[in-house]
Amino acid sequence: MTLTLDQAQTLIRGALDEAGRRSLKPLAVVVLDPRGAIKALASQDGTSLAREKIAYGKAYGALAMGLGSRALHRRAEEQPYFVQAVNGLVGGALVPVPGGVLVRDASGALLGAVGISGDTSDNDEAAALAGIAAAGLSGETG
Repeated sequence: MTLTLDQAQTLIRGALDEAGRRSLKPLAVVVLDPRGAIKALASQDGTSLAREKIAYGKAYGALAMGLGSRALHRRAEEQPYFVQAVNGLVGGALVPVPGGVLVRDASGALLGAVGISGDTSDNDEAAALAGIAAAGLSGETG
């Protein structure tokens, strides 16, 4: 199974709906396919200039390391030199804070990742998980 554009758009809508229910700050949401290519992207009115890049870095980091960005954050605390070195290898594209979630189908196959930025990292992650659930998929934070 592959992540379809419809699923990616449903994921984004679900994440933004959750953000509205929680009264979160404006979010940027990036959905990547398993290769790291952008499948879908949305930025709410009022997001700051760098938010979509941060969201991309959360999703990209999750894919690059094979674990959600919450787990990557823990790894950065435990092994800062390693995560810094990996970030250098990928051109600084890795953002090791919560808000990047791996997306899997019902069988556990990796479909891609979503990254969200705009509110606190914990709230970004909660919106990502809600969006993934809205698309009928499973999320892995670490």
